[in-house]
Amino acid sequence: MRSYLLPLVLLAIGASACATKTAATTSTEGVSSVDTSPRPGPVKPAPAPAPVAELSPLDFGPIYYELDSATLRADSREMLERAAEALRKRPEARVTISGHTCELGTTEYNLALGQRRAASARDYMVKLGVEPARIGLVSYGEERPAEQGTGESVWSKNRRSEFTVTVAHARAGTP
Repeated sequence: MRSYLLPLVLLAIGASACATKTAATTSTEGVSSVDTSPRPGPVKPAPAPAPVAELSPLDFGPIYYELDSATLRADSREMLERAAEALRKRPEARVTISGHTCELGTTEYNLALGQRRAASARDYMVKLGVEPARIGLVSYGEERPAEQGTGESVWSKNRRSEFTVTVAHARAGTP
């Protein structure tokens, strides 16, 4: 019985010592003072994310280029403007731009052209206010065609940049 009594007594003492103190009033020579030491307040909730209807979709691309060119076409600039707007509204989003080419040209040339195409799209998005650190680049050259085959109708679909967007989500319990 004694072996159970000691832990219970210690538990009761510990519980009373851990109780929080409310404003205590003491009297010294007729003057009353109140304990005004700061108390931890309630944690403010994080602001609610913008409703989905207010955010632009993150599903965009690809954009296309002319033969042997990394110059952005007018329709490509319009798409990049929509993409940049959506990314500016979502600071947690990152995008990887992949540059692709048709099968014309050497492997080395096509890898370099794919890199220039991806860089051209990135540079335009940076000009539109997207932080450069949020944009990654990769060139696949002719290695990942959108369509297989030969002829201009197939090749023109392979001269493109594609966009892969990732959104980092905060882990539970982290600000």
